[in-house]
Amino acid sequence: MESFISVDRLRFLLTRFRDRLWVRPLVVCLLSIAAVFAAKLADGTHLKEIVPEITPDSIETLLSVMASSMLVIATFSVGSMVSAFASASSTATPRSFSLVAADNSSKNALSTFVGAFIFSVVALTAFENAYFDKAGIFILYVLTVGVFAIVVITFVRWVDSIARLGRLGQTIKMVEKATSDAMKWRRGSPTLGGIVKKEGQTGQHKVFASDIGYVQHIDISVIQGWAEDHKAQVVLAVLPGKFVSPEKVLAYVDILPSDLANTDFSCIIDAFQIGDDRYFSDDPRFGLVVLSEIAGRALSPAINDPGSAIKIIGTMVRLFSLWNEPEKEESKEPEYDRVAVPEIEMQDMFDDAFTAIARDGAGTVEVCIRLQKALHSLALLGDDAMRDAAKYHGNLALERAQKALVIEHDLKAVQNAASFATDSAKFTD
Repeated sequence: MESFISVDRLRFLLTRFRDRLWVRPLVVCLLSIAAVFAAKLADGTHLKEIVPEITPDSIETLLSVMASSMLVIATFSVGSMVSAFASASSTATPRSFSLVAADNSSKNALSTFVGAFIFSVVALTAFENAYFDKAGIFILYVLTVGVFAIVVITFVRWVDSIARLGRLGQTIKMVEKATSDAMKWRRGSPTLGGIVKKEGQTGQHKVFASDIGYVQHIDISVIQGWAEDHKAQVVLAVLPGKFVSPEKVLAYVDILPSDLANTDFSCIIDAFQIGDDRYFSDDPRFGLVVLSEIAGRALSPAINDPGSAIKIIGTMVRLFSLWNEPEKEESKEPEYDRVAVPEIEMQDMFDDAFTAIARDGAGTVEVCIRLQKALHSLALLGDDAMRDAAKYHGNLALERAQKALVIEHDLKAVQNAASFATDSAKFTD
């Protein structure tokens, strides 16, 4: 079991690996070197009899220009990216850095510039040492022109992208996209493939965390395999995003009393990936927290940007509407029938999304009204848990507004908008 890597865990590891900034440039560099030496293969074919002859000065000049300029452009792109990362951390929230750093347009641009530099240096060195014959020189020339065209197109597209990267509006879109992807994935597997944990369900033996940090990923298939080997039932006590420490219970295990003394629970503990940070991919609530933090910063006295907070409120409505979309008709049996997994609580999601906005925007009438209208919209989506959570936060936001607003007219407008939460008759048949 220790050497087993499940498909889900492999997905998690590949996602983390793919988000590293250096991975794509390294791959492109290796491909650039391979392309140079692949041109040599043409010398052993009949191409030398049909291709035109390329003058050495033309290809040498083009490669020299690329070799001297690409490193400068790559350095410039890194500087622009670092500025964008700093802007995202200061104008939005530091928790958005991982998304900005994983931006595909920036990674593609950096990969292209560095790869073109490596290609030109290796090709120029090989060319000046007479490594190629007539056919190889022609293929190298074609590759050089192609690389040059790719560099120009990438640079033009990247200039448009870098102008937006790190800006508040673009960062909000990136966080919304990451959160919606996590929500779609979790909606397809609300219990991570396990059976639904019943309210109050526990087990006879507690398994505690061995590290301090956030649960980043849970490998349910490993836990299922362990449970089958030991003829046990496992009930998870935490989900990805939960902060744990050695005194926190990760899972409960029901096992035969005669086997309890000789059972090793390390496999279950190792199935929980625990780290210093939360990730968007396995933790839909984290995206809501980050959006809420961005809105809280926008509402701070130093920023005073209620428009951004109102924009995020609209984003929250879209995300919760996505979460409330009906599931597919085909219902499949749980993949892991020996592991009970709790579902995400709607009240917890609303706490993550709206508590900070209601608190920090309590003294801004336009934010209060828009928040009440958003909660009213969510209450009408037809989900009982969402309706109850929306009414709760509507009343809570109204209480905060009553403490913060001093103009009677403003308070009356907020009270009217919050009538859906205070008037339960609107939700009765």
